[in-house]
Amino acid sequence: MKKNTFADLKANEKKARQDVIIDAAERVFAVKPFSKVSIRDIAREAGISHASIYRYFPDQQSLFVEAFLRGAGEISLFLADIIRDNQQGAVEKVSEAYVTYLIKNDPYFRMMTQFMLDGALSSKMIEKLNAAERRIFDQFDILFRQMRFKEPVRPLSHAFFAALNGVLITFRNYPGRTKEAVHQHMTNIAKVIAKKFQTKYSIL
Repeated sequence: MKKNTFADLKANEKKARQDVIIDAAERVFAVKPFSKVSIRDIAREAGISHASIYRYFPDQQSLFVEAFLRGAGEISLFLADIIRDNQQGAVEKVSEAYVTYLIKNDPYFRMMTQFMLDGALSSKMIEKLNAAERRIFDQFDILFRQMRFKEPVRPLSHAFFAALNGVLITFRNYPGRTKEAVHQHMTNIAKVIAKKFQTKYSIL
């Protein structure tokens, strides 16, 4: 039986408070443009003073990155479940699921695009983001090897990721259509991309 020490309790308490702050950040991101979100907004949502946040995150950048990393981890696990459970039409299924996930979890997508375009991130934060993206690429690698795609598959994973994100960037605010119609349009395009990858790169 593992013995808990006061140090363990203190670490667990810190982690719990960090999670509360990240939860609050995600709720704020869901209703306010990412670039407009301030530490004061998040502190208000979390029910603490803005100065208290800096006890758990050294700066605003690190808080935003940690919120994104949680989302990226969820996406990776979500993809892993689909890839593990699906064989027939797996590439098409994954493309549709990826686009749908980011439509339904728009704050994560907005954070992803913001960080991709932000040239002001520190090298430490960039490496954390790169590591999160690599976990998504790893899932695509597994998918493509499972479907017997031509090696090397890593460049294909990069291209697949870029293509699906391009669909979201291009059409998420498609004018003159309902949200449901836009969602359907984007998933249809994602399926077209998947079929092209399947036709061109599968050796089956």
